[in-house]
Amino acid sequence: MTIQTVTELKESSKGLLKSTSPVLVTRRGRLAGMYFPVPETTMPADLKKEVFDVLSSELRRQMDARAVDEGDVMDDFEAWRKARRAARSRR
Repeated sequence: MTIQTVTELKESSKGLLKSTSPVLVTRRGRLAGMYFPVPETTMPADLKKEVFDVLSSELRRQMDARAVDEGDVMDDFEAWRKARRAARSRR
């Protein structure tokens, strides 16, 4: 597994995306994303669970820090979807 900053990822994306190992992408020292190459076989279930747990806890932490709950997210998504549909129908 390699760790790259967003800038490093931009500069060497072709080589990193061809690699067979996962890449963690950081921005200002914090996790910004992950790249998992599609393996020949499926990803092990324990790795999927671990990734899900880490992402879920980080999302919960960020939502708590902004005093946002799940209902707020769903309402915002619904408003975005309605606006997008309305914009498409005007074309």
